[in-house]
Amino acid sequence: MSAAAIDVARAPSSRAARTDAIAERLERLPASGYLWRLVILLSLGGWFEIYDLFFTGYIAPGLTRSGLLTATTQAFFGFSGIGAFIAATFAGLFVGTFFLGFLADRFGRRFIFTYALLAYSAASVVMACQTSAQGVLLWRFLAGIGLGVEIITIDAYITELVPSRMRGRAFAVNQAVMLSAVPVVALLSWWLVPLSPAGVDGWRWVVLIGAAGSMVIWVLRLFVPESPLWLARNGRTAEALAILQTIEAGGGGAVVSSPLRGERAAEAAAPVVVPRAGYAELLRPPHLALVILFMVFNLCQAFGVYGFANWVPTLLVEKGITVTRSLQYSFIIAIAYPLAPLLAASFADRFERKWIISVAAVVIGIFGIAFAQFADPVLLIACGVIITAANMTMSYAYHAYQTEVFPTRIRARAAGLVYSMSRLSATFSGFIVAYMLREVGVGGVFALITAAMAVVVIAIAGFGPNVRGRPLDVA
Repeated sequence: MSAAAIDVARAPSSRAARTDAIAERLERLPASGYLWRLVILLSLGGWFEIYDLFFTGYIAPGLTRSGLLTATTQAFFGFSGIGAFIAATFAGLFVGTFFLGFLADRFGRRFIFTYALLAYSAASVVMACQTSAQGVLLWRFLAGIGLGVEIITIDAYITELVPSRMRGRAFAVNQAVMLSAVPVVALLSWWLVPLSPAGVDGWRWVVLIGAAGSMVIWVLRLFVPESPLWLARNGRTAEALAILQTIEAGGGGAVVSSPLRGERAAEAAAPVVVPRAGYAELLRPPHLALVILFMVFNLCQAFGVYGFANWVPTLLVEKGITVTRSLQYSFIIAIAYPLAPLLAASFADRFERKWIISVAAVVIGIFGIAFAQFADPVLLIACGVIITAANMTMSYAYHAYQTEVFPTRIRARAAGLVYSMSRLSATFSGFIVAYMLREVGVGGVFALITAAMAVVVIAIAGFGPNVRGRPLDVA
């Protein structure tokens, strides 16, 4: 065998050794201020993603007020109603997560983190300028594609930067920072949607403000490094080591002397062969069972999260509350979005992810039924806050859960594949909720949500793996 052939034959095993060594060093990182700053910087990039995602429900009354869309339609798949607007959002998210999740595995977490945000911000600007229902739906669909890619990239990014012992807290803080966008967009909608400042519909101002603010990503990206695990897995060990040493130094501790430095010259002389991971790997053991489990989970959890979040103002209006009041109540409820994950950070790493998700799903079902029965504003707001808090607790937990169970080489595409089911579910949930609202009322909407939460509990509590304290599979 030639020397070149021997080098190629040795490449995968040596690369695995290098990746394992880097993973061990990442696992030993202290919970330093520098590491938390990285989590917060990534979360600030995701802030605009959440702003863009959640204005879907808050600008809905403005879209109906302007005459572009209607609250419900006679046809089940009516493309002139709010259900179609929600469907367009999540159809785009489905395309982004299902078909483009591999991009972060192929080109890197940092690259996709940056450009996906810019793509959906640009599409949102164009959407804000549309004067027809068809134009709004088309550009909302295109914005959703960028959103879908962005969400799973951030999840993979944080999973790979943070040691297992603090990963739950990191995702709780990540969600708290990102979800602070929700009360902001709710407040702006409350102020602007009923008005037409400078002769421009208020809902358009809400969209444009978020798109303009997202330009801050060009500043944030200067301070966020690429994932060392992704670099090592793709044969770029020298870069991975340099970033890892910066993170270690930023933690205030001594930089761990790397036994891999002597290999840098060899890497420069002989490129490492990196086998491409594919979706086919996800459809055979040991990953197939996990893929099926999280697909079922995501199909159902979307009804709890988006069946409520995207319809809060509309559900309140259907209960006889004025548009302005419904937006005011929605803003109060929205305050729970960032507060719930912050509270959850106190127990995020003390309990298994599966039990946190299951308990949250039970709470959503119980208080959803109560929301449907009440008419008093105080009770409605209280139930809305509890439902929102439970939804966001479940959200931070499953965002960590469905990324840490898969290995590095397929983490982003695996998370994208399973998460795309929530986007597919939410796409049709817009039409289903609109239908249930018209035919059965608010009570029927929450009966549907409760049934979906029952499936979540059965799937996750019965079949979910234990992950607390487990290191990542870096292969």
